[in-house]
Amino acid sequence: MKNAFRLILAMTVTFLFITWYRNAEQFPSFRYLLQICQESTRYKGTLNSESNSYGSDDLKINQLFNKIQGIIPKVTFTHVDNTTSARNSRAFLPNPKDMYCIGDPLTVQLNMYDFLGNRKKYGGDFLRARIYSPGLNASASGRIEDLSNGTYLAHFSLFWEGLVEVSVLLMHPSEGVAALWRARNEGYENIIYTGMFTSATETIYQKCGFHLATTDDVCEYRDQRDEEYFFCIKPPNLPCEALTHMNSVNSNHTYFSDVEKGLFNRSNIGVEIPNSFQAIRVSSCNKKDTAVQEKCKIRTRFPFPGGYFLRNVWYPLGCNMHRFETGEQITNCLQGKKVFLIGDSTLRQFIKHFTETLNIMMYFNHTENELQSWQKTLVSINMDKSIFVQWKKHTLPFISKTFYSVKEDTYAARQIDQIGGGQNTILLVTLGQHLRPFPFRTFIRRAINIRQAIERLFQRSPETTVIIKEENARDMDIDMERFSDFHGYVQYVILKEIFQDLNVGFVDALDMTIAYASNVIHPPLEVLENFISMCLTYIC
Repeated sequence: MKNAFRLILAMTVTFLFITWYRNAEQFPSFRYLLQICQESTRYKGTLNSESNSYGSDDLKINQLFNKIQGIIPKVTFTHVDNTTSARNSRAFLPNPKDMYCIGDPLTVQLNMYDFLGNRKKYGGDFLRARIYSPGLNASASGRIEDLSNGTYLAHFSLFWEGLVEVSVLLMHPSEGVAALWRARNEGYENIIYTGMFTSATETIYQKCGFHLATTDDVCEYRDQRDEEYFFCIKPPNLPCEALTHMNSVNSNHTYFSDVEKGLFNRSNIGVEIPNSFQAIRVSSCNKKDTAVQEKCKIRTRFPFPGGYFLRNVWYPLGCNMHRFETGEQITNCLQGKKVFLIGDSTLRQFIKHFTETLNIMMYFNHTENELQSWQKTLVSINMDKSIFVQWKKHTLPFISKTFYSVKEDTYAARQIDQIGGGQNTILLVTLGQHLRPFPFRTFIRRAINIRQAIERLFQRSPETTVIIKEENARDMDIDMERFSDFHGYVQYVILKEIFQDLNVGFVDALDMTIAYASNVIHPPLEVLENFISMCLTYIC
């Protein structure tokens, strides 16, 4: 009798659990939790090679990768003397004019030579062009046309009246571009990750990364849906779930050959190409003011260059950016809104500007020590105007010498999935700086996953405002193999390709920082204020 009762009880419990499980899957919140549980950390035993079993996105990734690889110069050299020399090259006006007017095009021709004075016969150099007038705080980027024979044309538009200077920098020779592309795509060894595993009685540090060449047991941290993978060597007495913190440092490893290393000495980076002409005088020529009155809107697409600075204010082409100069203007725009910032420290500048510079918001429950841990999630609020702003890092790969919690982390696509959306919800995303040291396919996959998350957001809430802040130029005196602006430029092109047809706004931080000559990872206040004004123009 007792055995029969136990059998009936067991069958009843099993039936109730199956019924609950099936019903739970019908509700989004439960389904999401179940999905996360099913895709959580799994112990995978021995790992001898990278075990990524990529799925349907592989074709998209390879197509985009191959498209870019097709335009990368395929050149080799045996001595630095045979590579492009900025100082031996020449910039001149092929068709000089007696008078230039506002709105006129300006073309500068560049003939490139190597260190021995020999004319270069192929293209692929990474150049950066700008025009500027220091007295007016005016500047704009130029567009480089590669004729593939050692000759380039730098195309500018003359946007303002006065004396205009021209600057063209050789960032990297074509031989350096080829080396950067090859080195970046060879592997993951340039950054070392260390994971901290903790329990009540011990703390163990283990090597982690995107690829571990080891015969030790490893923990695989997998997002199955988005095919994101990360690994740590398994600690001997702790489970994989005991991973709590992570840090990273640059390794001593390099994918450069000895001869390639010489191309990346600071003296060979960002070198001015000599001009054979003086500053150009631009006149108004009695042209009528044709200033655009319509404000910039979501889905506005800009060429490159897409605007110019005048008196430190950015003027985009084809639409009008409103200026938000005071805290009152910003709070009136953001009143009643929730703003989610997902990315790196260049987007963290936004919440710090609101809270620490303008003092229009207050951090919520953050101690001074927590604010010193720059990787920590920040929340800031304005109770009077009902404004909520949150900054959260985009997670791995995230580069930081100090340990940061991974228990609070999730990939950017997952963060977007947790945003309800609505007409008063703003999402700003940036991606790039922390991915520069890793193969381009890693970046492409991450960008595609974020795009798909934004598509899901629009499906449930099409009125949500989404803005992509593209990565900005950065320092020239850092490790070029890992952080060169060449990597940033390629990622800029990739993001344009992936997001171009979505209902999102763009803040072209690369164009703006090249124009301004802001060669620092965190652009100065004048540039930051224009980033913010561009975002707020989309919002209000």
